[in-house]
Amino acid sequence: MPETEPVSYPLRPSLEAIVLIADEPIEAVALASAIGHPTEAVEATLRELAEEYTAQGRGFELREVAGGWRFYTRDEYADAVAAFVLDGQQAKLSQAALETLAVIAYRQPISRSRISAIRGVNVDGVVRTLVTRGLIEERGSDATTGATLYGTTGYFLERMGLGSLEELPPLAPLLPGLDELDDELERVAGQESAAAEGPKEQVEEQDGARD
Repeated sequence: MPETEPVSYPLRPSLEAIVLIADEPIEAVALASAIGHPTEAVEATLRELAEEYTAQGRGFELREVAGGWRFYTRDEYADAVAAFVLDGQQAKLSQAALETLAVIAYRQPISRSRISAIRGVNVDGVVRTLVTRGLIEERGSDATTGATLYGTTGYFLERMGLGSLEELPPLAPLLPGLDELDDELERVAGQESAAAEGPKEQVEEQDGARD
């Protein structure tokens, strides 16, 4: 029985069609497999399309983020999109959630007790909110204390428009007392135990429950 030849679809329109319906960035190798073209040709075409959309002044752009490709609306039209989708109401994380997310992004993998030590408040509610929204995830447990560790997700990179965590701005220039902070974290680490990830004596932040 003769072998069936692999199907090859038109390169440019096929890429546009597939990426258009994607709800998360798609890797070039996956696109190449789907349409029957070499990965190198797919990557080159994606970059050509991205440049064309920018040169044409389109309201959308093709970005490479979190290791894949996806269409996004351009930043300069964010207000118009928000007005249509949200009817003028912005769906934002609370200040507490943003601060907690920043701590996790720069100090991951990290336990809730260490985050609390940095922020000075209990963060259980905020951490649950960030997990629910897909911005952070569990990263195993501490070998010594058994405390659950957390880190950011690929969705976090996508929302931030980053290709990797290495693209985060340097933290040291913003925190001159970084060495003292590290010392405090080591002190907290010495006091942690598996029970620290259970019930807390502190009262959870009220805005964490509302996120």
